Amino acid sequence: MHTVVVGTSGTTAQDVIAVARGNARVELSAAAVAALAAAREIVDALAAKPEPVYGVSTGFGALASRHISPELRARLQRNIVRSHAAGMGPRVEREVVRALMFLRLKTVASGRTGVRPEVAQTMADVLNAGITPVVHEYGSLGCSGDLAPLSHCALALMGEGDAEGPDGTVRPAGELLAAHGIAPVELREKEGLALLNGTDGMLGMLIMALADLRTLYTSADITAALSLEALLGTDKVLAPELHAIRPHPGQGASADNMLRVLAGSGLTGRHAEVTGDAPRVQDAYSVRCAPQVNGAGRDTLAYAATVADRELAAAVDNPVVLPDGRVESNGNFHGAPVAYVLDFLAIAAADLGSITERRTDRLLDKNRSHGLPPFLADDAGVDSGLMIAQYTQAALVSEMKRLAVPASADSIPSSAMQEDHVSMGWSAARKLRTAVDNLARIVAVELYAASRAVELRAGQGLTPAPATRAVIEALRAAGVEGPGPDRFLSPDLAAADAFVRAGGLVSAVEPVTGPLA
Repeated sequence: MHTVVVGTSGTTAQDVIAVARGNARVELSAAAVAALAAAREIVDALAAKPEPVYGVSTGFGALASRHISPELRARLQRNIVRSHAAGMGPRVEREVVRALMFLRLKTVASGRTGVRPEVAQTMADVLNAGITPVVHEYGSLGCSGDLAPLSHCALALMGEGDAEGPDGTVRPAGELLAAHGIAPVELREKEGLALLNGTDGMLGMLIMALADLRTLYTSADITAALSLEALLGTDKVLAPELHAIRPHPGQGASADNMLRVLAGSGLTGRHAEVTGDAPRVQDAYSVRCAPQVNGAGRDTLAYAATVADRELAAAVDNPVVLPDGRVESNGNFHGAPVAYVLDFLAIAAADLGSITERRTDRLLDKNRSHGLPPFLADDAGVDSGLMIAQYTQAALVSEMKRLAVPASADSIPSSAMQEDHVSMGWSAARKLRTAVDNLARIVAVELYAASRAVELRAGQGLTPAPATRAVIEALRAAGVEGPGPDRFLSPDLAAADAFVRAGGLVSAVEPVTGPLA
């Protein structure tokens, strides 16, 4: 099993995904253990002084003015976890919780939080045992960290609340810890607070969305190329010299992907010959401008990745132990940087879904498809073909547009106006996950329609590109049927969706085209 070693200088997106989705084992480096111990000595020294220090010997948030006596501090740390574990609604996905826990461990291991080494080790032990605390959908405003989600995780470390075991059964967390030989932690000064004060949930969801969207954007370049081919469009608009004079890197990458997929096609630019109509001067925007739209989304992904990388290198807590030994309050837990890019990605994904659906609709409309049968039906009128598949795609696009409304443009005051401006980053992340799911389905419908259309063109005596043939062969091997009379479509669409999500499009074409961007 792959092992991820957590040090003092952050982590990588690949490590987050390895732990969240691949169940990679987690270990603390010797440097991290030493940094944890050194920072803890500083916190213990401050705890022994009579002067109040926020988070060490005071209350929290709007209650920070109260000095807490030594005999009450352990109770204070337990209480903040218990009281803040106030989430409601459906359970959050296992991969999200694992990412959240691992990222909190990443910050703890930095030696900037003052948490004892044994607490960090327990966090690693829980991850390695496959124990996943029950975290609920609602409870984070994306400021002062993802408070309720992180609190439910901290509660499990204390042996309280519920968690899911490696077998998928939800049991009391204390029972699961005992079954795996893990002793519950007894929190001391600052430790409860340090386990809650992070952007870890929204960051984990950002990292996984970026990974999924990279695959989907390349897949969308491929399906756009298939649609261009099926519509007898011209590939001249993909020429590198055209994109060089508008040097957005994402646009150039998308155009290059499409051009390589279309190499050797016998369909492109054949409109007048096949239909007998006058030569087409220009293709519709949804075909001609695919690189510009797909590419703008790619550039948005690149910016979001820079924000994620910076956050992965960060130690997010309040207060923090600085290298010179000072313990200072700060506002680094505010989720604005992450929240913005989560919303940016939802906007870009909605636009990609929108242009994808327009190409599908064009493939189905006999007045705009240049010789294809209505709705790609076998016997139009008797058969409805893909009419309602496009309805489903349109419904998904409509929801994508609603999900593109920014969460980060909102704020709602909390904590008796102490926390009077919040990021709503958790909400931005939750809706982005839905948007990514929808986008995969939208791309799958275009793939289903475009592959059928290309096969119908083959019946007209036209030869598709080698990469296109490779896609169709792989799709059929995955259980997605080709043209023919009407049948139960939902299983075909589900199989196409699974094919897209698994990266099947990319895997099918790259042996022909070489690696795509």
